[in-house]
Amino acid sequence: MQHDALYYPSPSRRMASFGTRGMVATSQPLAAQVGMSILQQGGNAVDAAIASAAALTVVEPTSNGLGSDVFAIVWINGKLHGLNASGPAPQAASIEAMKALGHDRVPNHGLLPVTVPGAPAAWAALSERFGKLPFADLLAPAVALAEEGYAVSPVIHQMWNEAFHSYSAYDDAAFTPWFETFAPEGRAPQPGERWSSPGHASSLRAIAETKGRAFYEGELADKIDAFFREHGGLLRKEDLARFEPEWVDPISVRYKGHDIWEIPPNGSGLIVLQALGMLERMGPEGRDPVETLHRRIEATKLAYVDGFAHVTERDAMRPSVEQMLDDGYLKARAGLIGEQAVDPVHGNPLSGGTVYLATADGDGNMVSFIQSNFKGFGSGIVIPGTGISLQNRGWSFSLDPEHPNALAPGKRTYHTIIPGFITKDGQAVGPFGVMGGYMQPQGHVQVITAMLEDHLNPQAALDMPRWKWTQGKTVEVEPHFPDHLAQALARRGHDIVKVADTISFGRGQIILRDNASGVLSGGTEPRTDGAVLPW
Repeated sequence: MQHDALYYPSPSRRMASFGTRGMVATSQPLAAQVGMSILQQGGNAVDAAIASAAALTVVEPTSNGLGSDVFAIVWINGKLHGLNASGPAPQAASIEAMKALGHDRVPNHGLLPVTVPGAPAAWAALSERFGKLPFADLLAPAVALAEEGYAVSPVIHQMWNEAFHSYSAYDDAAFTPWFETFAPEGRAPQPGERWSSPGHASSLRAIAETKGRAFYEGELADKIDAFFREHGGLLRKEDLARFEPEWVDPISVRYKGHDIWEIPPNGSGLIVLQALGMLERMGPEGRDPVETLHRRIEATKLAYVDGFAHVTERDAMRPSVEQMLDDGYLKARAGLIGEQAVDPVHGNPLSGGTVYLATADGDGNMVSFIQSNFKGFGSGIVIPGTGISLQNRGWSFSLDPEHPNALAPGKRTYHTIIPGFITKDGQAVGPFGVMGGYMQPQGHVQVITAMLEDHLNPQAALDMPRWKWTQGKTVEVEPHFPDHLAQALARRGHDIVKVADTISFGRGQIILRDNASGVLSGGTEPRTDGAVLPW
């Protein structure tokens, strides 16, 4: 039977999911099944998150891989923990080095934007500190998927095909392994076509057997080092060997009686907290949907330009996190929101194709986990025979030495990936996240306001038509965004642009826990091949 796996003439409808013993929500059904199987084997939410994340490197290579970075927020045994596993720039990377190679900005593809990947170290660190099952058992399902193959899903095919055409523009031998690994037939795999990667399976085995050290000190590190030396890259085995993930304290703001938590900089979760902090200080929204949307868009714009201006490594930020979340500063920023759209300018408090997953277990433990190659497959660099695709996170660095996010050896750049978490009165409510590059803080604001202000369930919050600020007064909206709201926003000065495809508006997952009953409710993203599995 012939059909188009990406053509849906009628709107679909998905209900919220409920469970009592556990839940896994991911952007790929096979990865959700992996996480659920781990829970049913006696693993906890952390074990399930690690196993799902490893599986996602196989079944959604268009967004993440073994060369990804990771941020995670973990609620376990009644306490919240944060993990920053974003890697630094190589020691050989500097503004001078980039300019000597003829670049006035960090390129988005190739060897130069690659920073130290953090994913394998993140998995090992989470397992060692909080896991119940043996680490190798957690990666075994991903090994099997890579070795035996799986049927490619529709949205993954779409992003894979876009990457194939993007990388085809480069006449550079460094990109050859990407095509050998991900397009061995000279094209992207079709929806429903079986794809496998024996090299990826071998790398996963090595990571499993050494608890990640093969990637940073052993055979895989040697292969990465050799490839970068051969093709003129800057990353070295010494950069890999010195990397360790950082345990951090998540930061928060109060919004509608709940505490909303994010990972601190270099992550961009601070943008979410600033936007929600402004909205909280503006008082009740009222019943006018146009005014409500206008406020949310303007607060997000003001927070975003602050983030672009100031967010980098926390110890390199000129205004501190505390200053950017200061009550007086947020009130002043909120005061800039009027009846009409503005072209936002950052303030100065000193003067006045990523994957996201959520897991929960029956003991109340929950994980908010995000893993990313940044832009699609990332740099386009794959280490031959390993299946290791490397992120291009260094693309975010500035080559302006005066900019807070200026490139420097061993420095971590501004990071788009942000896991979110909600608590109330010291108890976990649940993990949430929306992946998708610079859409992520905007997606967080939209799902939080939808749940806590509009009182939508997790699935309905994810189903809502989304908007995305891009620059100045320009706001992109999805094809099904209501025309009457778009027209009303335009009358307030917003430059509204309807976009044909929904894939750039992020892909999210949410799990919430009712602490009185212990019942879990979850939602998964309708814009991708997502699944939320309850137990």
